Amino acid sequence: MSSDRRTPDNTTPDGQKPDYDTAERRIDSEIDPGVRAVVVAVLVLVLLGTLALPHAGGATGFDVLSGNSSALGESIALPSRIFEWFVLVFGIVFSVLALVTRIWALAWAALCGSAVACVFGMLSIWSRQTLPSDVSGGGPGIGLIVAWIAVLLLTFHWLKAVWNKTTAQLEAQERRRRAATEAEQNSQWAGPVLGRPTDRKR
Repeated sequence: MSSDRRTPDNTTPDGQKPDYDTAERRIDSEIDPGVRAVVVAVLVLVLLGTLALPHAGGATGFDVLSGNSSALGESIALPSRIFEWFVLVFGIVFSVLALVTRIWALAWAALCGSAVACVFGMLSIWSRQTLPSDVSGGGPGIGLIVAWIAVLLLTFHWLKAVWNKTTAQLEAQERRRRAATEAEQNSQWAGPVLGRPTDRKR
């Protein structure tokens, strides 16, 4: 038989209780994206590739980030700059850190930043489609459109990963409450602890 077989009272053969505190702390600080991690990694690569594609006219995503002459020539507006920075910081950097370390806080940061990037991506496309007639610049480029779609999908998958983690956390808390209840009931059945004879009044 296996040496880690549990006894009916939920203890190990050496009489130790399962360490629910350690399990809950581990679940609190880590995520387990599973096969979803592959999808997130692919989306991160897509976002990285969109930085080299045209954002608007002849300006690429790297041009928008640096604010060079190409970006100025295309009249790049503030929503586009904010969108590209959020894609770089949260969609790429924080997503990679969350995948490598599996830290829950980093996954939350990637989720929140990607969600904000979705809004600014929509505003960027709208701003490129509504340029005044006296302003030079092209419409939304393939890099902007693909990046917006990719960050939408990235937000969805990070949301699912964080939600699954939260469900596991609640289950661990429920197991801990049951263990505490069982321990309290066992202590009540054990009866009062008698004092030592030296503690009694003479």
